[in-house]
Order: sequence, then structure tokens, then C-alpha cells
Amino acid sequence: MTAAVAALRLTAAWVADRMAGAIAAGDAAREFGNVSIDTRTLQSGDLYVGVRGERFDGAEFAGAAIEAGAAGVVVPRGWRGQAAGGAVVIEVDDTTKALQDLAHGIRQESGTKVVAITGSAGKTTTKEVTSDFLEARYRVVRNRGNFNNHIGLPLSLIELRQRPEMAVVELGMNHAGEISTLVRVAEPDVRVWTNVGEAHLGFFASLDAIADAKAEILEGAAPSTLLVANADDPRITARIGAFGGRVVTFGIEGAAADVRASAVVDRGIEGLSARVTTRHGAVEITTPLVGRANLANILAATAVAEEFGVPLASVAARAAQLRPASHRGEVVRLASGITIVDDSYNANPTATKGALDVLAATAATRRIAVIGEMLELGERSAELHEGVGRAAAKAGVDQLIAVGGGPAKALADAAIASGLAAASVRYFATSDEAADAAIALVKTGDLVLVKGSRGVKTDRVVDRLKAERG
Repeated sequence: MTAAVAALRLTAAWVADRMAGAIAAGDAAREFGNVSIDTRTLQSGDLYVGVRGERFDGAEFAGAAIEAGAAGVVVPRGWRGQAAGGAVVIEVDDTTKALQDLAHGIRQESGTKVVAITGSAGKTTTKEVTSDFLEARYRVVRNRGNFNNHIGLPLSLIELRQRPEMAVVELGMNHAGEISTLVRVAEPDVRVWTNVGEAHLGFFASLDAIADAKAEILEGAAPSTLLVANADDPRITARIGAFGGRVVTFGIEGAAADVRASAVVDRGIEGLSARVTTRHGAVEITTPLVGRANLANILAATAVAEEFGVPLASVAARAAQLRPASHRGEVVRLASGITIVDDSYNANPTATKGALDVLAATAATRRIAVIGEMLELGERSAELHEGVGRAAAKAGVDQLIAVGGGPAKALADAAIASGLAAASVRYFATSDEAADAAIALVKTGDLVLVKGSRGVKTDRVVDRLKAERG
């Protein structure tokens, strides 16, 4: 790990040049402290970029930003506001693209190696695990939370002005063309493609269309660029032949993958262990992260770590200390003897079935599943929810609570049709109602899985169980 180097200086002249903008007021030598798009969190000396959102035009708040102490503002050409107090005004054609161009400029000047991760599920966990592994040797930054869209990613990349050695970021999308934009901005040295799943299926004609949109991660690669790809996903393997750089694959129980796991022992909520074999050796890995999806995430992170010289022994040591991100498979043990698997951050059918597998693999007095509606699945929503209902019955859950609209009701009905007793299945329209039912239902020795799309707010079930049954 090398010593930190001096941060990039964001002068008005340099920023305007990177944005292809014009300084309409203020001193070209003025230096900015940070970059903000929100007057509520802006600090004195920051550069405010007035991006246009779905519900507001940030340029309308540029004057307020100056009053709050902004050293400069980025606004559309012809802005009619007043630059009081010597604030710099940079006019551009498109403020959102200006933010992206600034981030790209910082990324290029920083000298930082950038790892970008995309996929239908597991992006955040893979980002966190990859960052943890790389920190064995490097100064690493990672994007905050899921800052992974056309505005969040640039804000994350602007942090590269501190010149870290490595940056690990997510690339998210729900429409074709979005990953292309993010790849152009991030210009990643390493691209990681975790999987193709049903997330955002409502915006696409098919899973193949989702795969085509995710495949934009392959664009603009140099011969030295590395792709880390899931060998167990046929939609990925069918598309990576077009990649212009190097490819390293990962997989579970598959001899064809470059980084592969074998002898997998799944201990339910206690995590799992496996023998991980790479081109450079093999190591036994044990991790508290639950489920095979998380094992795949660890394999992807291992491939990246090996690319940058992190020893397998360090990978194994760090894997043993991993903890899930908030609401992403957290195991919460209450003093009352109730155990919660809090996977309430988000959900899609494949991930929910995987969570049910973890439930089935864990010994408990009773297994209870609280499953919220999985949103953005389009015309196939009812069908896909029915599949999860059948999976719940197959997993042998003792009690099932389904939450949401019509698709959640379809899930409950399918579970009953697949063998769960009708008295063991309940349906509620809201998570608050589901929480009431869960509080009345659970008792010592129970294992409770809570999973659902963010819009259904199943995290409220977790919060109520902690508060009232802890």
C-alpha cells in the first residue's frame, strides 16, 4: 500500500474545460472544495451543479446555493441568476452531462484503477467484498450505498480526486443504453458481470433483452481491460465473445471456470464453506455470508483480487470476516430467541428462491417467510410470483406471509396449491399489516426470513420485530 498523494485541485478553469463550459462570472483560478447537487447538504466552498431531475430543475436552486456559500455553480447557458459574492458561474449545454464529464476527467487524471460491477443481483455485495479484498494491499474507495446511476456514479467518481489506488463502483440500469453511458464515464480497467435475472423485467421484452442491456459493460474495452464473468450464467457466456479484452470466469462446481468453488458446504444462516481453486492455487474459504449467490459474489471478488496481486491467504482471511450490507441477508438474533434473516432491501424471483433455500437449510423450531411483492416484473409478474410461492412450499416453510398487490396474492395462492396448508398462509396488502401479524405469530425458536422489493417496505416488518419482540 503506497502513501497517499496530493489531491487534484478543482479550479474553475480546469472544471470548465472538462465540462466544455464557459466561465460567465468569477475568477478562473478559484478553487472548489467539493462537488454537490443538493443545496441541503452543500458545504461552503463547494461547486454546485444544477442537474435536472424528474421532479425539479437544479438550476433553479443555483442562487440559493450561492447564498449557502457555494464557491461556484454550474448552470445552463443563458442563466439569468445573480453571481453574488464573487461566486464562479460556469455555463454549459447540459448540466447532467457536465457532471458526468467532470467525473470522467477526474477519473482520468487520478491514476486510480477502476473496477466496475454490473448484474441483476448482488452488485452491492460484490462491490463491498471486492473492496474488502483489495484493501489487503491498496487504498480503496467504493461508491456510497447504491450510487450507481447516471448521477450517482459521477458523484462517486468525483471522490477519485483524492487519488486512491483503487476504486470499486456499481453500474446500475433499468433501460437499455444506461450502462453504455456509465462505462463511458467510469472507463473501468476491470468489469465484473455477476448475473442476468428478472430485476426490471417490466422495462424489457425478455431476459435476453436484459442481458443485451447488461452486455453494454463490454463496450469500449482495450486489450488490457479485464472482464470477470459468471461462467454459470448462459446468457453471459453467450455474449462475452464480443469482449475486446481479457476474460476471467468464475463459477460454482464447474470445472470450466477460472475461479471455481467445489466441495461446497451450506450451513444455512451460519454461512458456508468451499474450496476455491484459481489459476494460481487453491484455498479453503469459510464465510458467514449466506447462500450460494453470495458464494458467487465472493468468487467474482476473488478473481479481481488475484488480478491485483492479493494473496489467496489474504482473501480467505478476509472472507471469514465478511458481514452483509444493511438489509442484505443480515442475520439478527433477538434476545427473545427469535432469529431474523433481514433481506428486505430488495428482491427478485431468483434471489428470493435462493433466500428460501437458505431457510430450508437451517434448523429451527419453525421457519417463517415474510415475502413482499417483487416489483418491476411486467406482464410476467403474476407467473413469476407463483413460482416463488411454489418454491416456498417446496422449502417447507411452516408459515408464509405474502405482502403487496395482486402478484403477492398470486404467490400466496400458489403456495397453497403446492401443498402449504391454507391456515399457514396469510396475505396482506401492506407491510404494516404484515408486521402486526408477524408480531402476533412469532415465538422463541422461530427463524423468520423477510424479503421484498424496496417499494413494499418489508423493512418495516424487521424494525417492528426488533422493537416489539426483541
